[in-house]
Amino acid sequence: MAFSTYALTTVTTPLFAQDLRSKIQDAFTQFQNQESLRNGLSSLIVFDGKTGQTVFAANENIGLATASTMKVITSATALDFLGKNFQFKTTLYYTGEIDENGVLNGSIIVTGTGDPTLGSARYPETQATTILNKWLTAIQNAGIKSINGAIIADDRLYNGNQLPGGWIWTDMGNYYGAGISSLNWCENAFGINFTPSNKIGAKAEILSYTAQVPYLEIINETTTGKSGSGDNVYAYAAPYSTKIFVRGSYGQDLKKTIELSSPDPAYDLAYQLNEVLNNNGIVASERPATGTKMDSVDVSKKQTLDIHLSPTLDKIVYWFNQKSINLYGEALLKAIAYTTAGKTGTDDGAYYIQKYWNAKLGIKSSELNSMDGSGLSPQNRVTTAAMNKIMQYAQKQSWYPAFYESLPTYNNMKMKSGTIGGVLGYTGVHTNKTGQSFTYTLLVNNYAGSASSMRQQMFKLLDVLK
Repeated sequence: MAFSTYALTTVTTPLFAQDLRSKIQDAFTQFQNQESLRNGLSSLIVFDGKTGQTVFAANENIGLATASTMKVITSATALDFLGKNFQFKTTLYYTGEIDENGVLNGSIIVTGTGDPTLGSARYPETQATTILNKWLTAIQNAGIKSINGAIIADDRLYNGNQLPGGWIWTDMGNYYGAGISSLNWCENAFGINFTPSNKIGAKAEILSYTAQVPYLEIINETTTGKSGSGDNVYAYAAPYSTKIFVRGSYGQDLKKTIELSSPDPAYDLAYQLNEVLNNNGIVASERPATGTKMDSVDVSKKQTLDIHLSPTLDKIVYWFNQKSINLYGEALLKAIAYTTAGKTGTDDGAYYIQKYWNAKLGIKSSELNSMDGSGLSPQNRVTTAAMNKIMQYAQKQSWYPAFYESLPTYNNMKMKSGTIGGVLGYTGVHTNKTGQSFTYTLLVNNYAGSASSMRQQMFKLLDVLK
């Protein structure tokens, strides 16, 4: 049994509450005694949703890896600090002058402030084709017929494409491990479709791509797996890689687009806009470029063509938690740092989140020791007590309806899940059939066996709150 000694917070409560505590204690003891936690550690804390009193707490002051349950902390901080109506801004402008023949003697520049939804298919107004066509129209309406310069994606605000500290090599080449830029594009990912072989173990050929990426070399080493084996394909690359290795197996009966991370999303944006302009007869004399070219650009004369605003923060948080999009978490973390003190580092954002909750709820930095805003880093260490205090705080805020709506439903309970290697977690809110409401956080680290088996055991434990 792992960490079988735990403390229950003693409070004066009615008999029914004492009875519930006893039921949770019995369920938690049974949960911890399972063989799969012999060398693992679990922590559960439950608050009365109305009073905030502790109903049950076990190992609640031990910092554990959070996986994506970290997203509720980032979401709550962003909604509370930035406000639910906060929007990111992306500006399209040109430098230089347009002559009488419609020749722009200058460049077309896109500059961003970290909008993670730019080019995303999740919102009608952010889709790549919608944005590119809007910018094409703005350029045409300005009378520009050709460009004696370049299409430049200015991504200098966040110093290019960055990864948070602690992210691992096996994640960063895949869509969920995409880096964060001040000019994100199509959620910094693109897809590949495979044609599996009739022979198990033979190469699964790439059939098509969801975007044109001729500037990348995709080295495909993917094999065909047996029917039912599913998606075991992993991409290996890092920011600014020009080669991407795709390895693993693709099930013979699988029909799924495999999403890879874009090594340089700002360049991809510049490239795609350049292609749209070319296809409409507006040709640039220079190749598309990113912020590294801006040092040689004269911006003394410039004219705004379009200002694109992202969806409001409450709508961003919805997809952030519903689909657990890591990129959104890193964008919000950087927005918090930049709005607070003009800083742009992931570590800056993590520091300001620590300071924020220390001032609000007295949570110590050792209780909220985070490395990122999404929970992908296995180095995050957060106590269930700290996370649940923030969950409890959220219920009293004006933005809570948007936060509540963003939480997925698992096991017929509203809660955010978290999964990385050896880590599972759930944090959420629940009102049972008698009208009692709770906030709760359950984290498990270093369990043995399958994730699906552990997940069912966690659901069984949480069923006691129903």
